[in-house]
Amino acid sequence: MMNRRQALRSFSAFVAGSPLWSQDYDNDPMAPINLHEFEEVAKRKLHKLAYDFIAGGTEEEYTLRANREAFGRWYLIPRFMRDVTNVDTSATILGAKVPFPFFIAPTGGKNLVLPNADETVAQAALNTKTVLCSATGVGKILEEGKPLVWWSNTIGSPNKASAVGYAKRIEDQGGKAIVLTIDNAYQSNRDRNNRNRFDYGYMQTGAPKPGDKIPPPRNPARAAMWQPHTPSLTWEWLDWARSGSQIPIVVKGVLHPGDARMAIERGASAISVSNHGGRQLDGAIGSLDALPEVAEAVGGRIPVFMDGGIRRGQDIVKAIALGASGVLLGRAPLWGLGAYGQKGVERVLELLGMEFKLAMALCGVRNVKDIDRSMIRRI
Repeated sequence: MMNRRQALRSFSAFVAGSPLWSQDYDNDPMAPINLHEFEEVAKRKLHKLAYDFIAGGTEEEYTLRANREAFGRWYLIPRFMRDVTNVDTSATILGAKVPFPFFIAPTGGKNLVLPNADETVAQAALNTKTVLCSATGVGKILEEGKPLVWWSNTIGSPNKASAVGYAKRIEDQGGKAIVLTIDNAYQSNRDRNNRNRFDYGYMQTGAPKPGDKIPPPRNPARAAMWQPHTPSLTWEWLDWARSGSQIPIVVKGVLHPGDARMAIERGASAISVSNHGGRQLDGAIGSLDALPEVAEAVGGRIPVFMDGGIRRGQDIVKAIALGASGVLLGRAPLWGLGAYGQKGVERVLELLGMEFKLAMALCGVRNVKDIDRSMIRRI
């Protein structure tokens, strides 16, 4: 009977290319074998302040749970007697050929895990040929001319001049797309952070290490809700940004079909169905539950992505079957980062890729384009 290490080696052989697992990891019979276990390792290594910031949602965390629970309501219907000797997991995302239809979502708080974490995640994205959505951390890689596919993330800006200037700057720096996060008008009410007296200065300096005494907040401990981010952001921003750049704009944070149609009217190149990982409006619909209606409203005119609750390769199959062209991974790379640094990010991405390929094969599909609505039902 195979142990964990042998099983993982056999599983890795199913995926073309060289495995990314480092020797010390491969020789550890109790190393994490799924994303849930990566999270547990990261939780042990991180200070509670850092773990709660990444893992937590808002208030009652209804939406945080809804993201994950939604996948349990949808079941795949496999087809058999099909030759799945060769399974092609590659996809073309906004002009970029990628090995798997997933990419790293923009996430705050990476420095709570490791110093210079944005650079570390960017290197992991480069090594795994994964599209990276990030506002920072890519400068050195791009300057060296390495083939990182980088999409810059922004929450928008209050006026035309700054929007035009931003879009032009990103295009000049080598960005292949702009991801506009639209659901961040105000800082949300995050109970875990409030209970921990979380100091947002940690976002730059890093959190204390496990066991360290927590210093008093630089500002009086109070709920951060109502701190304005982009309360005046409107659809005009897309007009401004498009006038300053030719690169695609992805509108992230769409949950309502009406907003999907509006994004198309204002020239968006793609949208992402997202509730900010359950970190903005508590009680908002789960991303996977919102996806079918949004995809129907889009009607194939532009790509639709989604994020929220992805933990397994089969989850990616379900999202694509319900109308997504690909998915964004938010917490998943952070658990890899917290567990094993750069190699941890690479391992998580490889593991999800292996699981995705296996799920495709067991569903009887050989190409991503063959994944469709006929192979999924809500129970």
